[in-house]
Amino acid sequence: MSNLAELRQRRFNIAQGSTARAGELAFARGVAYCKSEPGKVSPMISRRTIVLAFAAGILFAGVSPVLAKSRHSNWIRMFDTDNDGTVDLAEAKKAASALFDKLDRDHDGTLDKRELARRLTPKEFAAADPDYDGTLTKDEYLAAVEQRFTAADPDHDGTLDAKELNTKAGQALLRLLK
Repeated sequence: MSNLAELRQRRFNIAQGSTARAGELAFARGVAYCKSEPGKVSPMISRRTIVLAFAAGILFAGVSPVLAKSRHSNWIRMFDTDNDGTVDLAEAKKAASALFDKLDRDHDGTLDKRELARRLTPKEFAAADPDYDGTLTKDEYLAAVEQRFTAADPDHDGTLDAKELNTKAGQALLRLLK
């Protein structure tokens, strides 16, 4: 029997409750006794575990910016009806109008705070509600979208790219579009 097979059999026997010496029990639990200090237990970490953890860290560090970029380019593709790689105000308003219709569950032509759950803070809702009736009409909602679009467009070119949508203002706009 090979060493690996013996090791597996010992772990299995220990896990099944067979009698084992203290060292074997500690080995099965993933710890090893320190030879330099008898009676002390140290965690057993293999070289392979360290290398795999390091490789996984490098992989995730390299992949996360790519995932973030692809996530925002997906939003651009969703809203970009003219396929120019950016979202302009008309495209944003079209997406916002469709979302307004979807959120207006009672079909009264307005959205209240409940229907706008987590898209606007109470302070933002109050600012977007000029007549203070506790609801937003489609025109008021689209005006809020236009304000957020302008805030997310620092170069004032009238379009938003993936970089601009990744900003805090861009994220605030996306909450009103998706």
